Amino acid sequence: MPAIIICIDMDAFFASVEQQANPKLRGKPIAVIGSGGRTVITTRSYEARKFGVKTGMNIYEAKKLCPHLILVVGDNEKYTHTCRELSVIYNRYTPDIEIYSIDEAFLDVTTTHHLFGGPVAIGAAIKKEVKDQFGINCTVGVAPNILMAKLASDIAKPDGLKWIKSEDTETVLKDLPVRELWGIGSATAERLEQCGIRTCGELGRAPVSLLRNRFGIVGETLKHMGQGRCDRPLIVKEEDPKSIGHSMTLPKDISDREAIKSELLKLSSMVGRRARKYGFVGKRITLTVRYADFKTFTKQATLLAHSNGTHEIYHNALNILDSIRLTDKVRLLGISLSQLMRDNGDQLALFEDNAKEKSMLKAMDSLNDKFGDLTVTWASYLKTMEPQSVISPAWRPSGVRNLNIKN
Repeated sequence: MPAIIICIDMDAFFASVEQQANPKLRGKPIAVIGSGGRTVITTRSYEARKFGVKTGMNIYEAKKLCPHLILVVGDNEKYTHTCRELSVIYNRYTPDIEIYSIDEAFLDVTTTHHLFGGPVAIGAAIKKEVKDQFGINCTVGVAPNILMAKLASDIAKPDGLKWIKSEDTETVLKDLPVRELWGIGSATAERLEQCGIRTCGELGRAPVSLLRNRFGIVGETLKHMGQGRCDRPLIVKEEDPKSIGHSMTLPKDISDREAIKSELLKLSSMVGRRARKYGFVGKRITLTVRYADFKTFTKQATLLAHSNGTHEIYHNALNILDSIRLTDKVRLLGISLSQLMRDNGDQLALFEDNAKEKSMLKAMDSLNDKFGDLTVTWASYLKTMEPQSVISPAWRPSGVRNLNIKN
């Protein structure tokens, strides 16, 4: 039975939610920004897009293009609540759902579409339910796989519905620029152009040997993409992560080592807490540092034993920091825990201090889960606490990527 995949992509999600919540914003150019002192445009409304306002722009650039642009500080709880409720709608049509990001989902309706009048009828019904319940629009793409379903939704934006059938795939892709395909970024597109390949049709006809020589094992996958082929199944159940990490762009560039250490403690706390919540321990710590000029590097350390303790993560991150001679002010810091395994609970605290720390972390986690992040935190971080920025689109309503969201 040929697969039928539906891609649901919310239109200007954060901005649309804000416009629906505040009628005064409707029909006006708005941009959602973070709450920190140094922020960029996270999402812009379609009214703002007409002026050339783009995601990732700083406020100065955006205001120069659109002087009457309205800036709205993002409300994370509104977006995560809406994402969870959207999942309830999707589940009415199929249990096979991949929440790909906070504003995008894939539905496999191969075995259920006949119960609802076909895939187009499902897409139309979902669009109506989303509009009726939340007052916002979404675009629906239907195709035999997720690659083409994503393309169908991109073509139909905004507020559209498009079905690319198997027999239409070649025609749709023939003259389509390769950079329009999901998964082919600007760097790959440039390398393909150096091979004389600009369209998906040309990519699909290119010799596998040429692509392998240029891109290695990925070359064959690229050829398949140019032909509209994609064997990737939906990830209905989240797989165990390869790493658990957090990074933050600092409110201002810093060089003071004590201030950097304070930020590392916060990041270590976030990483450790999430690892403990989902039952993982790790053995490798990675520290990421980005300078003011955007030069970025990482350095790793391996623990003697698997752990998810905040101080174990923090002290190893400090050891890495102490081995580095910083050459510029720091713009971004990140910590990740990898080489993960499930915490089976069999690891014994051999020393009394370890047992006390585990007990303390468990109490802190419980309080923060109940009353919100940073209800209980480390004293050395209090002086540098900053409001949280707008949530990452990678947030999920369940699993390891389901972070506690408080503004």
